[in-house]
Amino acid sequence: MESMLMFLADNNSRFCFVLLQSIEAAFFFVLSKKMSNLSARTGRDRQRYDNNFRLVSGCIPYRVVKDEEESDVVDLENKLQVLMVSSPNRHDLVFPKGGWEDDETVLEAASREAMEEAGVKGILREDPLGVWEFRSKSSCEEAECCGGCKGYMFALEVKEELTAWPEQENRQRRWLNVKEALELCRYEWMQSALEEFLRVMTEDDGRAKEEEETLSPSTISNPGERQLDSRYCFVVN
Repeated sequence: MESMLMFLADNNSRFCFVLLQSIEAAFFFVLSKKMSNLSARTGRDRQRYDNNFRLVSGCIPYRVVKDEEESDVVDLENKLQVLMVSSPNRHDLVFPKGGWEDDETVLEAASREAMEEAGVKGILREDPLGVWEFRSKSSCEEAECCGGCKGYMFALEVKEELTAWPEQENRQRRWLNVKEALELCRYEWMQSALEEFLRVMTEDDGRAKEEEETLSPSTISNPGERQLDSRYCFVVN
C-alpha cells in the first residue's frame, strides 16, 4: 500500500511539473505575440517595386461624429473626422502609409501601417481611393528607387484606438475635420487623396439616404444607423 501511494505521489509530481512547463510555454508564446504586435517592420528587404517605383500603401482613418442634438440634415463633411499623425522629427501631419511588402496584400499593408503609425484598427474599404505617384526625400536618395513612389490609399473606418502602438514615441495622432486636414496636409498628393475620400463618402451617404427613403419604416430597425456594404470592406483584426 505504501509503495502504491509513493508511486501515485511520484506520478502526480511529474504531471504537475509537465503541466507547469506547458503553462509557462503558453504564457511566453502569448507574451511574444503581443510584443511582436508592438514592433513596427523596419528595412526594405521585402519591399515591392514596379518599374523603379517603390510601392506604398496607406489609408485615411476616419470616424463619423454626430451630436445627439444634431439633425440628419447636417452635411456629412461637418460630421466626418480624419486621423492624421506627425512625421518623425517634424511637426507636419500626414496620413498613415508605408512600404507594401511582398508577403502581404495591399490591404494588409494599409491596415498594418495604420496600426503601426497611428495605433488604430477598423474596417478598410477594399476599393482604393486611388493611386498617386510622388517622390519622398528618402526614396530619392536611393539608387534602386529613382522613379519615386506609387501610393495606394484606402478609407479606414476606425473601430478601435490602441493605447499603445509601435511608433507612439515618434508620432502624435490628431483628429481633425476635413477642412482642417486639407489645410494641414503637407503633400499635394495627400490633399488630392483627401478630396477623393470626401467625394466618395458624400456619394455613399447620399446613396444610403436614397435607399432609406425607398424602404418602409417597418423594414428599418434603426434609420439613423448606416453600415458600409460588407462586400467592399476588409475587416482589420
